[in-house]
Amino acid sequence: MTVLVLTRALDATSDLVISELSERGVRVVRLDPGDFPQQLTLGARIGPETGPWVGALRGQHRGLTLEEIRAVYYRRPSPFRTHPGMTDHDAAWARAEARAGFHGLLASRRCRWVNHPSANAHAELVPVALAAASRSGLNVPPTLITNDPVGAREFVRALPGRTAAYKALGPGGPTTHDGNAHALWTTKVHADEITDAVRLTAHQFQQWIPKAYEVRVTAVEYRLFAAEIHAGSDAARIDFRTDYDHLTYRPCHVPETVADGMRELLYTLQLSYAACDFLVSEEDGRWYLVDVNPNGQWGFIPELRTPITHALADLLEGKRP
Repeated sequence: MTVLVLTRALDATSDLVISELSERGVRVVRLDPGDFPQQLTLGARIGPETGPWVGALRGQHRGLTLEEIRAVYYRRPSPFRTHPGMTDHDAAWARAEARAGFHGLLASRRCRWVNHPSANAHAELVPVALAAASRSGLNVPPTLITNDPVGAREFVRALPGRTAAYKALGPGGPTTHDGNAHALWTTKVHADEITDAVRLTAHQFQQWIPKAYEVRVTAVEYRLFAAEIHAGSDAARIDFRTDYDHLTYRPCHVPETVADGMRELLYTLQLSYAACDFLVSEEDGRWYLVDVNPNGQWGFIPELRTPITHALADLLEGKRP
């Protein structure tokens, strides 16, 4: 069998899984879709004589046929890079054609995906993920998505503590002076801080949950790996991603009701992998799901790095625990 890993050139998380598969004697081919079409070539045919798509992908150093792919680890691929001589209009058209051709051919393969890109895209829609979590029996904090500043202020004033967490609905953030999109971190907001600029787009406001700590629950199919995340700075207590240097971790047990909800969530969203973030209330110990990351990081928790690596390798290899 061959495992195809689709990710960018520098991805330490993928490196862990690739090393583990290689040690097991599993053939791995790593390609970055961003190299298509300039440094990556594809060719595939379909018809009465060939049956479903047959063909090959060829990179600068390695290649493989479509038929030999038994599993795909869809990690962090780069965007398609078109020829620099193209106009903006032509480049946009070329990227759309590349997406339809490259991703379309791979998506047509009947093989194991971790995760299928269409499932990732669906689960990355916050309203979809939170609705699925709620239906799965997980606690979701009261949340408002709106572009109405009056409604947003009324929502926040009605919350316990009159405080909300303002969170981006998608990756990245507003374009800054350097022309790049940067992550928009979670912030605490009060009603009088909400301006009429809310009218400009959709915004997410979520009840602020005073927490004892957070928990990152990583699911590899039906196997769950959890660790408490304790913040050691004011910034990390609001959004732990802002200050990894002041975090401590402790592997922990997942309550059975949360474990059942997690497995139902993955089934509902058709995911083989997800990393979900929970806030554990300091008041009553209740677990609140606040984020579903279908392609979330896991290597930053030292105690869980090896078991999650092995679980992902098992899944891609087709082994059952």
